[in-house]
Formats: sequence, structure tokens, C-alpha cells
Amino acid sequence: MQDYKKLKVWEYSHQLTISIYKLTKFFPKEDLFALTSQLRRASSSIPANIAEGCGRRTQADFTKFLNIALGSANETSYFILLAKDIDYIKEEDFLKYDDEIERIKAMLISLISKTK
Repeated sequence: MQDYKKLKVWEYSHQLTISIYKLTKFFPKEDLFALTSQLRRASSSIPANIAEGCGRRTQADFTKFLNIALGSANETSYFILLAKDIDYIKEEDFLKYDDEIERIKAMLISLISKTK
């Protein structure tokens, strides 16, 4: 068991989630239960699964939750692309978020490799 708050990947994914919540405040109100909700849930699932994995007793369980976090990062990546393609966010915002998500994914992949 380890303290998830000491992991840089958790810190970055937590900050991403905060940014996503702030960004989606400006999405159309009629979208609240569609893309807005999905994007918020997907992004918050990344640090939540890292935290849950840190609370597990075995390395295998930790790795399993890191893989779930990686899946959520991919889901977040798609929803950011969709938000751009339907003109909810600008290209420059998309590029900023996409870069951040790619960094988080790379960190997760590295950590998964180390835990196997």
C-alpha cells in the first residue's frame, strides 16, 4: 500500500480533472448529461483508479487499476477530440489538453511496466 498523492501521475491527472471541470462549465447547458458528464467522469476516473490501486494489497491489483486508469485516459482523449470536433472547444485548447493526456498516458504506461 502506498500514498497515491506522492505519485506524479496522480498529481497530473488530478490537475487535469480540475481543468476539465472548469472547461466543461462553459459547455452548453443542454449537454450537461451527455458529453459534459462523460468527460468529467472519464477524467476523474484516472486519478480515482490510481488512488484505488494504491490502496490495494498486491502489486497485481495495483497494476490492474493502473490499466483501468489508462483506459480512462484514452476515453478522456476521445471526448476531448469530440468536444473539438463539435466546436465546444477551440483547436488550441484541444492541443493543450491532448498533450497533457498523452503525458499522463506515457507516465501510466511506464508505471505499469515497472509494476509487472
